[in-house]
Amino acid sequence: MEQMGAVNSELEDLFQDKKRVRNPLVPIGAFMTAGVLTAGLLSFRQGNSRLGQTLMRARVVVQGATVALMVGTAYYYGENF
Repeated sequence: MEQMGAVNSELEDLFQDKKRVRNPLVPIGAFMTAGVLTAGLLSFRQGNSRLGQTLMRARVVVQGATVALMVGTAYYYGENF
């Protein structure tokens, strides 16, 4: 049991040493992507395929912006991925 505690403390030390960078815009982008996706799927289900298609295109744009924010943040802070 003590051996497991030693491993956990080593992992905690490793994670504390790692530089953590949080970008609050990434979760917002993820929620926006999920919201637009949900709205698009509901539109398709209701039979409004034109609106659904527009929302699916908007989802791609929002999702691309979210990925660009993630890559941009990693590049700015020098993270290796």
